[in-house]
Amino acid sequence: MAKKSNKRISFQEWVEQNVWGLVLATALVVSVGGIVEIVPLFYLDTTFEDDVFPEYEELEGVRPYTALELAGRDVYQREGCYLCHSQMVRPFRNERDRYGHYSLAVESKYDHPFQWGSKRTGPDLARVGGKYSDAWHIQHLRDPRSVVPESVMPRYPWLDQATIDEEGITKRLKAMKVLGVPYTDEEIIGAAEMVSGKTEMEALVAYLQVLGTMIQFEPGRDYRE
Repeated sequence: MAKKSNKRISFQEWVEQNVWGLVLATALVVSVGGIVEIVPLFYLDTTFEDDVFPEYEELEGVRPYTALELAGRDVYQREGCYLCHSQMVRPFRNERDRYGHYSLAVESKYDHPFQWGSKRTGPDLARVGGKYSDAWHIQHLRDPRSVVPESVMPRYPWLDQATIDEEGITKRLKAMKVLGVPYTDEEIIGAAEMVSGKTEMEALVAYLQVLGTMIQFEPGRDYRE
């Protein structure tokens, strides 16, 4: 007759072997995480650094995207660029050394939806603006391996032929205004003219070139202080 084991199992083993224990443990962890993220929103007046630190005048440089940049952002989302590229530099030394100053909430205040992401098959793009020329970006989008031999990025040659929908971009600015982006009536009226005759390639490059350029960071300054 087999003897009954007196070995005590650990809490982790108990949870793994007990379905209701696993359900309760998961609910507890999710609840704590949710509380930590949600509760501060009830007492914080703002989560944007330009409101918290009004003395930092450079933070006020964040502006809505132009019609051409917004059109490029739409192309960026449509082509799924966010699936391989994040737009958030974390506050860790190795990230700052590679990409630059960590990302601030204020930089994304006009983004709907945010493009922070968590996947980096390719490099983070939060500070890519101005790092390369327009010609480099165009060639990279046409044939990535012609400039980065080890790249696994697909080609996007059709962006050279597709033009921006003038009526559509006007509607996009109106929709963004409804969501709180402070576009003026003049910007909305002039949107169609700005993108007239422009290709999706030009729009996407315009969007990439503005990323991370609206704030001029001072070396050594920590905007979380």
